[in-house]
Amino acid sequence: MSVADRLNEIRARVAEAATRAGRSPAQVRLIAVSKTFPIDAVRAAYQAGQRDFGENRVQEALQKMDASADMDIRWHLIGHLQSNKAKKAAERVAFIHSIDGADLLRRVDAAAAAVSRQLQVLVQVDLAAETTKHGAAVGTLGAIFDEARRCQAAQVVGLMLLPPLAENPEDARPWFRRLREERDRLLDGGVPASMLRELSMGMSHDFEVAIDEGATMVRVGTAIFGQR
Repeated sequence: MSVADRLNEIRARVAEAATRAGRSPAQVRLIAVSKTFPIDAVRAAYQAGQRDFGENRVQEALQKMDASADMDIRWHLIGHLQSNKAKKAAERVAFIHSIDGADLLRRVDAAAAAVSRQLQVLVQVDLAAETTKHGAAVGTLGAIFDEARRCQAAQVVGLMLLPPLAENPEDARPWFRRLREERDRLLDGGVPASMLRELSMGMSHDFEVAIDEGATMVRVGTAIFGQR
């Protein structure tokens, strides 16, 4: 199958999953995760109508942004963001999904403000406490959202999750549900709804379950571009 064929198949599955959950397909943004794939794959997906693309590493994202300057792409940084790369990311990408602390949020905000641009960011939440993954502990979310209220250029718009890896998509459901419940808890605690409108969760093998649990962004790579 071509990239376009696989992309259309995923779009159909996203729409079906949203409809089954009683939601509009328009409420779910599909992010094509192009990490490690060549710019030709990005171009093929773009020609098939895809506009949101995700990268894990800042350097690869910047290279692809330069190579795709003729395309109107919204670039999402979905991988861990090191503090020393915060400036480069904030100056170029449209979304950062991996804010994991108040200090990193301050750095991103300052860098975006310095070049007079706005960007949207999500707070990556660490629910499983896996040592191999990054994210903010639930107990630190209050401080991060306090910092978010002071931001001038970076707008916090939601939460992101990387659940423990599992072959059965249903095994991810409790984690997706917990992120949604954490979102609701923050809303009840007074965090503005504008800061919590997005839930970025679900990948190639479990995005339909994530949509069922309220995902507004799904990050799909292999199912669109093929095996890495």
